[in-house]
Amino acid sequence: MIRTFALATVLTLAAGASSAQDCTAVSVEDAFDLDQAAITALYDCLQEKMATGYAQEGDETGRKYRDWAVTATGPGVAGAHSNRLLLTFANDMAAEQYLKFAEEGFEMPIGSVLAKESITVSIKKKTARPGPLFIMTKVGLENAPNAGGWLYSGLQPNGKVMKVKQTFCHDCHVGWEDRDMLAYPLEALRLTQ
Repeated sequence: MIRTFALATVLTLAAGASSAQDCTAVSVEDAFDLDQAAITALYDCLQEKMATGYAQEGDETGRKYRDWAVTATGPGVAGAHSNRLLLTFANDMAAEQYLKFAEEGFEMPIGSVLAKESITVSIKKKTARPGPLFIMTKVGLENAPNAGGWLYSGLQPNGKVMKVKQTFCHDCHVGWEDRDMLAYPLEALRLTQ
């Protein structure tokens, strides 16, 4: 299973002594115009700030998700979550099934947790910054009957718990009902076991 310590071998490390402000500059008119090299550079610039920020308030997922399986070679812009750059991590319970990227006929085991880092790209301000850590936890239909057995949550970039409306998240994820509400990373970026 690919672990987050392998992430460094998958992503190029940022070079030079650029400050955080310099390395977060963007010059495109739309996040979808970023090529993978630019996305990787932004991620390299912000990844430690994200990990430190999400862990800041002591949330267990915010502290541990970087020890989980990374699911893609790097973040991508899929359109979901307000066109943010997204990279998903899967805990041990989730990783085996999730990394199959199955299209139907399965259910994630209860206890599965997915944590999705995000980077917000501001076209108006021509910069990127850490976005929320989006979290999905499989709790079962008994505990989340109106959300397909999933509990949706999130952490702000400073580690504070986000207020999340379950129906808001589920109304989007129900579009992937055949694959247990899972929206996978972009196909070109997916890693498998």
